[in-house]
Amino acid sequence: MEMNKQKLRYILQYHFDQGDKAVVATRKICETYGPKTISNATTKRWFQRFRSGGKEVKDEPRSGRPVITDYDRIVEFVESDRHASLKMIGRSLNMDRRTVLLYLHKFGLKKRCDVWMPEELNQNNLLERINICDWLLKRSQFDPFLQRLVTGDVKYITFESLKKERSPSDCDDSYQSMEFSNSNDDIQKLLLCVWWDQKGIIYYELLAPGQKLTAALFCQQLNRLKEAIDVKRPELVQYGVVLLFDSARPHISLITRQKILELGWEVLLHPQNSPDLSPSEYHLFKHLQNLFNQIKLSSKEAVEFRLIKFFSKRQDFYRNGIMALPSKWSEVIQQKGAYLPE
Repeated sequence: MEMNKQKLRYILQYHFDQGDKAVVATRKICETYGPKTISNATTKRWFQRFRSGGKEVKDEPRSGRPVITDYDRIVEFVESDRHASLKMIGRSLNMDRRTVLLYLHKFGLKKRCDVWMPEELNQNNLLERINICDWLLKRSQFDPFLQRLVTGDVKYITFESLKKERSPSDCDDSYQSMEFSNSNDDIQKLLLCVWWDQKGIIYYELLAPGQKLTAALFCQQLNRLKEAIDVKRPELVQYGVVLLFDSARPHISLITRQKILELGWEVLLHPQNSPDLSPSEYHLFKHLQNLFNQIKLSSKEAVEFRLIKFFSKRQDFYRNGIMALPSKWSEVIQQKGAYLPE
């Protein structure tokens, strides 16, 4: 059944006014109008807009193509890159940082472990964090499953291409004859997909600029991860892999679940909106970003070089990141589910 945007927004407004949760509203709408009518993320975005006082559901008068507001562009950008800095968002969308920050605050987002997350957790989020952390903490006391843990996540890495200037001698190819371009067209993003355990990096990929991580691609990566585990971690093949990742769409799709069942791996419970409980976010990416903040990257080759060097850290670096989980679970319980301080 066809559904125009304005009608859909009126329906969203109705469910919001009725007090429905976003996930409930999404389910009801898709049951009535078709399974792909709206995503839960879009429903959440509109509910947040209604909650912040934005009751207007009509588009501005226009001719031709629909108007996409700055608000929509910013939210779409952040949803595609949860680690994006204010500077990167502003440069990519031709907006000043103050405007970007105001919109993000209006949307109720704040950075946690360098990831844009809801500033305040709702009651369901808090209870989920407490219950899952309590269960994991109790399990860890009789089952050393962290020794079998393989965790993975994704992070965008940006680089700004260099352009050459002609030197007087026409033969000076030194770094001094290069300059960074200020054009947004020269800013490129590579998606890093990485899996690691207490011993170090097991497997990673750098997707090409513009390439997105789909469920189908993620399943292919899981096959390549299995091959890497067979070679680098044969003990995990014997005792079983425990996977930890967040609830991004490619991770929780039906074909992904089927692939993981086929591989015979366990997926560890992980609460939503909890980068502070993800070793990749609070440990690996935190240190990686600290490195990238100090240097200028000018090409994919430069990114790859820095990654290889960074990933060669000692084993205790990776072990510390994984083994910090029990203390973080305990702290979440003590804080009644609230975000952990950074």
